[in-house]
Amino acid sequence: MTKPPQHVAVIGAGIVGVSTAIWLRRFGAEVTLIDRGAPEGRASYGNAGVLAACAVLPVTGPGLIRKAPGMLLDRNAPLFLRWAYLPRLLPWLRKYLSHANDADTRRLAAGLAPLTSDSPDQHLALTEGLRAQRFVTQSDYAYAFADRAAWEADGYGWALRAEHGFVPEVLEGVAVQDYEPALGPSVGCLAVLKDHGFVQTPGEYIAALLQDFEDLGGRMLEAEVQDLTLEDGQVRQLETTAGPIPCDQAVVTVGAWSATLLKRLGLKIPLESERGYHVHFEGTEGAPQMPILLTMGQFAATPMQGGLRCAGVLEFGGLQAPPSRAPFELLRRSARAVFPGLQAAKETEWMGHRPALPDSLPVIGEVGQTGVFAGFGHHHVGLTAGPRTGRMLAAKITGRPVNIDLAPYRPERFA
Repeated sequence: MTKPPQHVAVIGAGIVGVSTAIWLRRFGAEVTLIDRGAPEGRASYGNAGVLAACAVLPVTGPGLIRKAPGMLLDRNAPLFLRWAYLPRLLPWLRKYLSHANDADTRRLAAGLAPLTSDSPDQHLALTEGLRAQRFVTQSDYAYAFADRAAWEADGYGWALRAEHGFVPEVLEGVAVQDYEPALGPSVGCLAVLKDHGFVQTPGEYIAALLQDFEDLGGRMLEAEVQDLTLEDGQVRQLETTAGPIPCDQAVVTVGAWSATLLKRLGLKIPLESERGYHVHFEGTEGAPQMPILLTMGQFAATPMQGGLRCAGVLEFGGLQAPPSRAPFELLRRSARAVFPGLQAAKETEWMGHRPALPDSLPVIGEVGQTGVFAGFGHHHVGLTAGPRTGRMLAAKITGRPVNIDLAPYRPERFA
């Protein structure tokens, strides 16, 4: 084990950034965590809150190329596209769809599994002895289907999950509503997985983690990082709107905006935004007691403090366009169909940007030998895999064993 670096600057205060910063402090490093503020814009703020240990499947499974055109034209399908953005998206989309085959799906699942499969344990380890642990809840995680035939039609995915240790209990008929009374008759089959969990109110969870980081002796700085300064090929300073920040190592964890900083190092990362949506029902009645993935709309319904959050859906449209109305309408329509007794005193909407790479795997590791590390590109499993990713980055930076092969996530794989 090598001596911890004198000073590490972590750029980005979402779940990956704050996890990295906390583990670095525990490993003895001096840490400054830099974020431009506006936490409501982070994917860590608006996600579904599910600790989806079973989320080992990439979106690009076999058959996606055949299904995608019909999904784009179906108002009840969870795939949306802002058509004006398509010309810019096409080069990325070609690479993305090239992985929609069995061999790549299995390879990518093998890469995702080490990051997600022990997610509840990783969140508990991250928050051990910290106030933020009160937000972490262990629970089942259920997939809701219209009927047994719909469950069986998804047999490929469930067989692959089983290969990674996730075998559900399948409930049918009255057993569905006995298990979760909030579900209506439109759900006739549940696949229930044990040993999962969820975070109650992700935005407050991240805020609590940031406070815990400061209590551990870390430094927070509200600023925007504009450039990385290298000397003899090693990072030595960050240029920020609050002035220069000297550092021995830097970690880039700013989600969908991360590729811009790595361009400074001559590395072009094909990073896109998967625009995610949520509708948060506050003051609810008739809501479920644990997270449920509604396969009809491919989004999760998660109980949270004071309400129910329905979050997910996938839209391609870049970083600049305003939210679309159709995803919000789908979330509302599907939630009320599945939970017929759902009532809410208030509803709020959110749209944010999930960082997406064409091979569905994140970037984790050092860029060459520059002292600049990266941790981003988790698509829809950022909260799930954030603590594991942060722990691995902190271990790598401080010379501790990682125990997971980082080769599938290396930044240079897109060179």
